[in-house]
Amino acid sequence: MKTILIVEDDRRIAQNISRGLMEEGYQTEVAYEGYNGRDLALRQPFDLIILDINLPGLNGYEICRNVRAEKPHLPIIMLTALGEIEDKVEGLERGADDYLVKPFDFRELNARIATCFRRADLIDKSVADEVLRIANLEINLSTKQVKRGNTPIDLTAREFALLEYLVRNRGRVVSKMDLAEKVWSLNFDPGTNVVEVYINYLRKKMDRDFEPKLIHTRAGMGYVLKVE
Repeated sequence: MKTILIVEDDRRIAQNISRGLMEEGYQTEVAYEGYNGRDLALRQPFDLIILDINLPGLNGYEICRNVRAEKPHLPIIMLTALGEIEDKVEGLERGADDYLVKPFDFRELNARIATCFRRADLIDKSVADEVLRIANLEINLSTKQVKRGNTPIDLTAREFALLEYLVRNRGRVVSKMDLAEKVWSLNFDPGTNVVEVYINYLRKKMDRDFEPKLIHTRAGMGYVLKVE
């Protein structure tokens, strides 16, 4: 069940929205003041925020800016009485995904929420496609960051390419010849030990001090990345 945060100082409007959304199958939480709304948005894992602009304490523009800096993919719909083009432009430039002017029809708000969720689902799938995982190892192909659990692992470009190839071929024994050709674009020279050297680099950085061990040698055949 998706959870929606409503940041709205008009209690009647906030409660009407909350009641309508719960009837649609959403969970809701309401904040009537800007700082509290911002803190809730940053601290709890909401799926969407409905955000007024004119709020006591901290206005909606600043809340949107703060949230967008910490949670770039969290959908935000601004729901406000400010209907001038300049207001809409500023709201969207601060990071809002949509902008709805009061008074509004709840059916339109509900439709816009559904649209935001469809868009967010597409973004989540795209982000997931950019991340490779096995056990507690995570490789972000977009940012080139590698982690074991919560520990970041600093790899060179060649080490990253080698690890990526092993993870993409997880569970399959890959030969030294295969690694030399795919990672280094080299015709394999049986006399070179470049593959062994870089496998050792990887083991020291992302396997030696962590469990489970992931890189395994298959004598006379090559290497396999898997959980044993």
